[in-house]
Amino acid sequence: MMKSIKIIRGTAFRDQRGLLWTSWKKKSKQKLEFNHDKFSISKKKVLRGLHYDNKTWKLISCVYGKVFFVVVDCRKKSKNYLKTFSMILDENKNIQVLIPPYFANGHLCLSNNCVFHYKLSYKGKYSDVKSQKVLKWNDKRLKIKWPLKKDIILSKRDK
Repeated sequence: MMKSIKIIRGTAFRDQRGLLWTSWKKKSKQKLEFNHDKFSISKKKVLRGLHYDNKTWKLISCVYGKVFFVVVDCRKKSKNYLKTFSMILDENKNIQVLIPPYFANGHLCLSNNCVFHYKLSYKGKYSDVKSQKVLKWNDKRLKIKWPLKKDIILSKRDK
């Protein structure tokens, strides 16, 4: 795993009713402030990403279903330039991934449906699609071993 990416394991309470876990709790000395939340709901074989910008921190989690999650270092001067990190995220792991600016991320829905949560922190105005850069999901330089390769569902932007 790359040093710049942080895995956060949440504490959870589980009983006969289900699961309760805290996704974010601001610590007193913490400088990172989240100011935008998004959810994506996808069906099986939907691949979203790989997107990034130069100002947004992202706290990522899969709150329902199961996804194959990928992060790519896009810092041109980094020794890890275009290196990837991947893992399975699902609703039972209580795991979040903190991703800094200049790191692309994407996910592929492996379950029938999945709900993916993005907690965003950025300075200035958030311009979403307009300011993001896109890496092709099957760029040979990245050597990503996607678990599904046939009949992937992509947006026009991601093709």
